[in-house]
Amino acid sequence: MRFEGTDSYVATDDLTIAVNAAVTLERPLLVKGEPGTGKTELARQVAAGLGLRMIEWNVKSTTKAQQGLYEYDAVSRLRDSQLGDERVNDVRNYIRKGKLWQAFDADEKVVLLIDEIDKADIEFPNDLLQELDKMEFHVYETGETVRARQRPIVIITSNNEKELPDAFLRRCFFHYIRFPDPDTLRRIVEVHHPGLKEALLTTALTQFYELREQPGLKKKPSTSEVLDWLKLLLAEDMTADDLKRDGVNALPKLHGALLKNEQDVHLFERLAFMARRERR
Repeated sequence: MRFEGTDSYVATDDLTIAVNAAVTLERPLLVKGEPGTGKTELARQVAAGLGLRMIEWNVKSTTKAQQGLYEYDAVSRLRDSQLGDERVNDVRNYIRKGKLWQAFDADEKVVLLIDEIDKADIEFPNDLLQELDKMEFHVYETGETVRARQRPIVIITSNNEKELPDAFLRRCFFHYIRFPDPDTLRRIVEVHHPGLKEALLTTALTQFYELREQPGLKKKPSTSEVLDWLKLLLAEDMTADDLKRDGVNALPKLHGALLKNEQDVHLFERLAFMARRERR
């Protein structure tokens, strides 16, 4: 079982090595990188490439580790007992399986995505140490132990918003998705926008990398944003000549797809203002 990428996802050599190493070691793959570099999409493509079903657990700031195992609805059981419902005789009727339980309970091997783990409380990763290590957990309400029938391929993503505990990191295989170089980005664009005219692509990517490398930028545009930008350029039927800037405006055409806060927009407006003053 080896991942070699898919027709709709350009996986670099170091990324495929990381995925296959995690599968071989049977350890979670912890993937970090800038937002928009394809971390979540990687899990979907690994599942597609290996022909496996994917179970997705989207972590929020309020998410608790216990929710990934199961939740016991004591309130519903109390209400049913007051109404004389016979369901109260079996506590299993009030236990809702979490995403980990679903992955453990699957008859076949699955890909389990734990998405944006750094959004949750700092204790969240530590609370999953034993479950991800031993691939089992105890259900106190029923007294049963749930064990994985087939060890899932676990992919965990992080936007690096907070540091993860050392004990958790030790149990993972780590990979950082670097922002793609121009050649790799061209391959990615070809997958999403095949047949793009060379002149337009060259001009657009040149402007894009110049924008990303501008000192003082608060949020650098990502892979997903340049793909959105190119989609807009195609929709507006723009050419390479349309993208040429005369120095009066330092902002690229349709810059709202690339710059996502007013601070960065003001930065380029100031650069244009300074350029005009120097030419006088």
